[in-house]
Amino acid sequence: MPYPTQPTASHFINGAYVEDTAGVEIPVIYPATGAQIAVVHEATPAIIEHAITSAKAAQKAWAAMSGTERGRILRRAADMIRERNYDLSVLETYDTGKPMSETLYVDATSGADALEYFGGLAGSLTGEHIQLGEDWVYTRREALGLCVGIGAWNYPTQIACWKGAPALACGNAMIFKPSETTPLCALKVAEILHEAGLPAGLYNVIQGTGAVGAPLVTDPRVDKVSLTGSVPTGRKVYAAAAEGIKHVTMELGGKSPLIIFDDANLEDAVGGAILANFYSSGQVCSNGTRVFVQKGIKDAFLKRLQDRLNEAKIGNPMDEATNFGPMVSERQLSIVQSYIVKGEAEGARLVCGGKRIERDGYFLEPTVFADVTDDMTIAREEIFGPVMAVLDFDTEEEAITRANETEFGLSAGVFTSDLTRGHRVIAQMEAGSCFINSYNDAPVEAPFGGSKNSGVGRENSKAAIEHYSQMKSVYVRMGAVDAPF
Repeated sequence: MPYPTQPTASHFINGAYVEDTAGVEIPVIYPATGAQIAVVHEATPAIIEHAITSAKAAQKAWAAMSGTERGRILRRAADMIRERNYDLSVLETYDTGKPMSETLYVDATSGADALEYFGGLAGSLTGEHIQLGEDWVYTRREALGLCVGIGAWNYPTQIACWKGAPALACGNAMIFKPSETTPLCALKVAEILHEAGLPAGLYNVIQGTGAVGAPLVTDPRVDKVSLTGSVPTGRKVYAAAAEGIKHVTMELGGKSPLIIFDDANLEDAVGGAILANFYSSGQVCSNGTRVFVQKGIKDAFLKRLQDRLNEAKIGNPMDEATNFGPMVSERQLSIVQSYIVKGEAEGARLVCGGKRIERDGYFLEPTVFADVTDDMTIAREEIFGPVMAVLDFDTEEEAITRANETEFGLSAGVFTSDLTRGHRVIAQMEAGSCFINSYNDAPVEAPFGGSKNSGVGRENSKAAIEHYSQMKSVYVRMGAVDAPF
C-alpha cells in the first residue's frame, strides 16, 4: 500500500496504542481490490477491562472541569482533523471503499463539525434557577458517566465523532467500538483527541465483533449505550441495555420514502433520488429507497435518471474523478445481489444495472427497478446497496398512506414546486429526519434520528445533550420546615 494502513496497534486505551495478540485476528480488506491491507485483533477480556477501568478512573476529573475547558480541547481536535483531512480521507477510503470525491468533503469534515459544534456548546451547559416565593430550586446538568458507542461501517470517522463529541462535551468518558469491517478510522480519532489535550482514558477505542459489544453493553459500570446499526442488532442491544436500565440511543435502519410530484423540478428530483440511493454506493441508513413518482412525470423521470446514471464514473476510489465506488465487502455485495434476484423474480422491471462489474473488488452497477409494488420484498426490506425501487402513485393522499406503511421511520423526502404541499406532506410523514426539495443533508446543527423501528433518541444538535447528560434538581428552603408532627 502506498499509504500506511496498518495501525500501530489494534486498540487505543488510556492515551496509548495497546495490543493483545491473543485476540482473534480481524483482517481489514480494501473493498476496491479485495486485498488485505491491515490486520487487527479482537479485544480480549483483559483489553475490555483495561478500557473500562481507565475510562472510569478518568471520568470524574473530566466532569469536574468547566465546560469551557472541555470545549477548548474538542475545538482543538476539530482544527487538527481539518488540517489532516486529506490523510484521514485516504484512510477512510481504504477502510470503506468510498471514493475520495466523497470522503474529502463529507467524512472527517463532518466529524470535525461535530467536535467544533459540541466544543462550542460545552460552556453553555448550565442549569436554571426557579423561584418559588421565598424558596427556590436550581438544576444542575450532570454527566452520565461512562458511555459506550457502537459504530457502523459506512461512516466510521463521522460516527466516532458524532457519538464522542456530545459525550465528551457533557463530561462523560467513552469507549467506542467500531464495526469490525472498518476498524481503522476511529483509532485516528482517538489519537487526535489525545494529542489535542484530552486526558488519557476518556476516549478509548477497542476492536471486535458483537462478542466484544455484548460485555460492554451489559457491564454494570457502563451508564449509556449509543448504537448505529441494523434493526436486529438494535433489538439485541436495546434489550441488553434495558436489563441494566441504561440510557440508550439507537440509530437504526430505514426503508424511507421519497415522494416526487409531477410539478417537481425534474432535474432536482432526479438529483435528489440519486443522492437518496447511490451516494456511498447506496450504503446510507437514511436513504430514500422507495421512490414514489407521480404518474405524470414517471417516464420523464426514468429517462433522465438513466441518462445521469450513465454519467457515473465508476473506478478507482483514489481517483478524485471517481464518484461511484464498491460495496464495503463481499458479504454485503452478496446480500444486495440476492435482493436484485428477488426483485426480478417478483415481477419488478429492471430499468438498468443489476450486475456485478467485472473488475477486482466489490463493484455493483447502480440498479433501478420500476413498476414496483408495495408488497414486493425490495419495497419492504432494507437492502443497503445501490438499488432504487420506483413506485407509481396518483394522488397526494395515496402517496402519504403508502409511504407510511412501513415498520421503519428514519427519513422521508418530498419534491414539489408547491411549498404548501411540501410542508403539508412532510408533516404527515412518520419519520424523524425529513427533507423538502433535497435529500440526505445531515448538518450537525440539526437533530438526526428516527421513529418506529428506526430508532430512539437523537444525535447531533442541542437535542443530543439530553441523551448524554442528566438533570439534577435541588430544592432550597429559605424558612422553617413545617412538619405535621
